[in-house]
Amino acid sequence: MKTTVELSDALLVEARKIAAREGVTVRTLIEQGLRHALSQRKQHERFHLRKATFKGRGLSDAASGATWEELREMAYAGRGG
Repeated sequence: MKTTVELSDALLVEARKIAAREGVTVRTLIEQGLRHALSQRKQHERFHLRKATFKGRGLSDAASGATWEELREMAYAGRGG
């Protein structure tokens, strides 16, 4: 597939030097670089937390209308928190 990409003059000059030194085409060098960039992105994809639920019926009556501070107090009750 053909496409047009605009590169800075300095980048293209450097790419041509490296391609000539390695005996490859600029196209091959660009393809290698693009493949590398794409593989790096795949390794750093967003983390997705798996859905973890517990059997039950939701919050207890005491917790259903509680504020964050009240929930924290309930969670740390008897634990020195």
